Amino acid sequence: MASVSGASLDTRPVRAFLDEAHLALAVRLRDYLLRHLLELGDPVDDASARAQARSVAETLGKGGWLSSILDNDLRALCLLREAVAYGSPLIDAVVALQALGTAPLIAADATGPQDEGDAGHALRRHRIDRAVAGEAIAAFAMTEERAGSDVAAMTTRARRDGDDYVIDGAKTLISNAGLADFYTVFASTDASKGSRGISCFLVPADTSGLRFVRAQVMSAPHPLGEIAFDRCRVPAHHRVGEEGGGFKLGMAALDRLRPTVAAAACGMGARALDEAIAHATQRHQFNEPLAEFQLIKQKLARMAMDLTASRLLVYRAAWEKDGGADRITMEAAMAKSFATESAQRIVDDAVQIVGGRGVLMDHPVDRLYRSVRALRIYEGTTEIQHLIVAGILIKDATS
Repeated sequence: MASVSGASLDTRPVRAFLDEAHLALAVRLRDYLLRHLLELGDPVDDASARAQARSVAETLGKGGWLSSILDNDLRALCLLREAVAYGSPLIDAVVALQALGTAPLIAADATGPQDEGDAGHALRRHRIDRAVAGEAIAAFAMTEERAGSDVAAMTTRARRDGDDYVIDGAKTLISNAGLADFYTVFASTDASKGSRGISCFLVPADTSGLRFVRAQVMSAPHPLGEIAFDRCRVPAHHRVGEEGGGFKLGMAALDRLRPTVAAAACGMGARALDEAIAHATQRHQFNEPLAEFQLIKQKLARMAMDLTASRLLVYRAAWEKDGGADRITMEAAMAKSFATESAQRIVDDAVQIVGGRGVLMDHPVDRLYRSVRALRIYEGTTEIQHLIVAGILIKDATS
């Protein structure tokens, strides 16, 4: 087991973007990581992964670790995800979904009262508070079989019927499917308007007509699955935000939370680097430590530089948001794409340095190898992030 005193939550490279409160938080997180997260074993199957996810959510909630979701402190949330991803990618997924599943609800309340009155506000606050307390599991249900990056292609429909909406359709690759206590669901209320016809709904898991179809099992422990809606009826006050405003809410949530995905990538990269350094300094070949071989030094140097550059992009984006920026689309896209791609390279180099032990399932770098790949896909693929960055550059140059 590598020491957490190395790359893990080293605030020195990003000190310019952090306040004193963040520095103190990093110390507390490092201590919590050492005492708890590093000792958690890997779940052996999907059922045990789901059980561990719920247990960890309760623990994090009771400890107050999820408060940054509500504190409007993106840097604190990035520090949290970086720390937990270092210790356990599964626990990082728990934090990620508690934040992502509640983000549209929090954003809707921030925009002011909705036309459904106080009932909708009370419903949202109840679910948000329970999620932050670790008493309820959240999920973000947007992806469909034919609607991934092309969100406007979704076929899930929600039609108004008196004082209710009736939802029909299906969602796939939904984190916490079958585990969540409530789902933040995106459905089209006017297909003729494309993305401007998408609305957002809060759907409790026990709502009649909502069905967990099946688990989709990943190579790394992560509750994932399909859900279906068959004449699923929810009161109108379960709509989140204005009708047709769901796409904007969803994109704003992703915009805000993409830097935290990048932070998680940094946590995984930091763990891989620490494991690689520990192995390279302790393992001897040809009568000298691996760390004395020039090719190993080159890998370690590249890993460290990629990690530092990634963290700078992460905390720069979060700093912008915490400083009052309305949107951080460019900064978030850069951080997400660069950090996740870098983490993939760092983890791959760590496997190469560790060698045969690094491809055994009980070794941390093997777990990282199985876990890090998904980060380059979810919440917007690397390719989509590149299109976002290029689109902004071109717009700025031609406007």
